[in-house]
Amino acid sequence: MEKRKLGNTDLFVSKLGFGCMSLPTDEKKAKEIIACAIDSGIQFFDTADLYDYGANEKIVGEALKPVRDRVVIATKVGNRWKEEKDGWYWGPSKTYIKDAVKYSLKRLGTDYIDLYQLHGGTLDDPIDDIIEAFEQLKEEGLIRHYGISSIRPNVIEQYAKKSNIASVMMQYNILDRRPEEQAIPLLQEKGISMLARGPLAKGLLTDRFDEKTSETVQQNGYINYRYPELRDVYHRLKETFEPNRTMTQVSLQFVLANPTVAAAVVGASSIGQLLENVNAVHSNPLSEHELETIKKFTKRNRYENHRIR
Repeated sequence: MEKRKLGNTDLFVSKLGFGCMSLPTDEKKAKEIIACAIDSGIQFFDTADLYDYGANEKIVGEALKPVRDRVVIATKVGNRWKEEKDGWYWGPSKTYIKDAVKYSLKRLGTDYIDLYQLHGGTLDDPIDDIIEAFEQLKEEGLIRHYGISSIRPNVIEQYAKKSNIASVMMQYNILDRRPEEQAIPLLQEKGISMLARGPLAKGLLTDRFDEKTSETVQQNGYINYRYPELRDVYHRLKETFEPNRTMTQVSLQFVLANPTVAAAVVGASSIGQLLENVNAVHSNPLSEHELETIKKFTKRNRYENHRIR
């Protein structure tokens, strides 16, 4: 599978990344899916200390241990579980980040993390202290590179200006083109990669639109699409690309066509889902005409809050 350079680093990641949050909690099944991902050419795995109270990191670390030197492991920090484990809160202090990394390393069973990401972010955070924590972790050899996971352009701008982040993980797909307005131009200017999460819009951008349309989507829509608009856009795209392409192929190739995107990060809770995603990234890239057709059918929506002034 093609690998793409991550920002201005020496790190290369498979263009299909595996989002580990969707892994089954059954350890045997989870490890089977990860093994299939490795056999399929995926070498970029993204988890977080928040997932399953850290159990996700442990499963991922054990599954990747035999191939540790051939894979890129990313995890995240900043959200803290309450003692009662009935929720979490945001608390990304320098001290917490430097403590939390040790627990992630232990659960992952590794001496270093390839990409350590801030799992959110606000302008009220102690941004300079957070950057200092990540830089110190790099100097100590506990992490190779760092980034943030955020959809807020004004927060992304601060880290892009002040730090050496390699990447920004943010939602980007055919129906959610908000990053195109402010975030993507900023990342391009700074040589920072995007890790695109949610490229299939929770299944709405696959061939299972009706099955994946929840009551919430029917009532509230998705981003700034009302449900009738969603249905209309979906069927117009299907009519345009069938029978040569599946919607999964169209959706992943749309995201990967953006030069800022290093990887489309997609989860899979079964081997069947995984192989569908793998086949999609191996399909032919979209032509310029096809990309323009998609853009014509969809909205170039924008973030209403957290804008760069």
